[in-house]
Amino acid sequence: MAESTDLSHADQAALIARLQSESAALRDELEETNQGVLALYAELDNQADELRQASDLKSRFLSYMSHEFRTPLGSILSITSLLTDELDGPLSEEQHRQVAFVSTAARELSDMVDDLLDLAKIEAGRINISPAWFDMLDLFSALRGMFRPIVNASAVDLIFEEPVGLPRLFTDDKKLAQILRNFIANSLKFTARGEVRISARREGEDKIRFAVSDTGIGIAPELHGTLFEDFSQIDSPLQKRLRGTGLGLSLCKRFAELLGGEVGVESTPGVGSVFFVVIPLALAQEPPHEA
Repeated sequence: MAESTDLSHADQAALIARLQSESAALRDELEETNQGVLALYAELDNQADELRQASDLKSRFLSYMSHEFRTPLGSILSITSLLTDELDGPLSEEQHRQVAFVSTAARELSDMVDDLLDLAKIEAGRINISPAWFDMLDLFSALRGMFRPIVNASAVDLIFEEPVGLPRLFTDDKKLAQILRNFIANSLKFTARGEVRISARREGEDKIRFAVSDTGIGIAPELHGTLFEDFSQIDSPLQKRLRGTGLGLSLCKRFAELLGGEVGVESTPGVGSVFFVVIPLALAQEPPHEA
């Protein structure tokens, strides 16, 4: 009689029992894994909440601190202005020099406070964009007037190339002006002699590129990638003498992004730098027709 290859009932029962046991073990393992994943998600949610709370607290602190500093700094600047005008009596040359030191320090602190307040507003999502039609000639004229007193007292020429043939823009001119002010102030700060030149040109069909070039100390290539990070500063003898928060370029980057654009830098040590911002000719919420 031929030997049967079929499993006996006992063998089948044993196989089924083993498969059921393995299946139960697998279900238990999957259940344990699912519990672990759920616990991990819960932990990540808790950490995300803690990070949001920490970010919110930081923004509130920066905002409150900035507002608290503004009033006394404004008072100091007002007093130094009164002393400089000699409304309460004449000052000696040395007294004028000391008052100028106080005024300069107060203005530097005021600029730092403004940067910190802008940073707090951006991180809290409270920065509003108010686009409007404007002419670049008006923008350049306002910037030229703002920096004229500084340039008149230095050995650097501030040159604004006339934006000939360029269209009107529909964007937030105040945010754009703040970007260019930061670029110009930085260039003047790190340029001992020569020139700082501001220009604008079309970039493609629907964008415009504003550039601020200088003949200053220049920046090493390995530092270009970190220039627009928060609290980033160039390690140079001039930087040690000229204080700052290291927030100016970071704010420029964030403002440019709010305007739908981007910032960049081209620089060679000992030759000079070019800081630029490229933004759309018109923001997305442009009205159908000019008013």
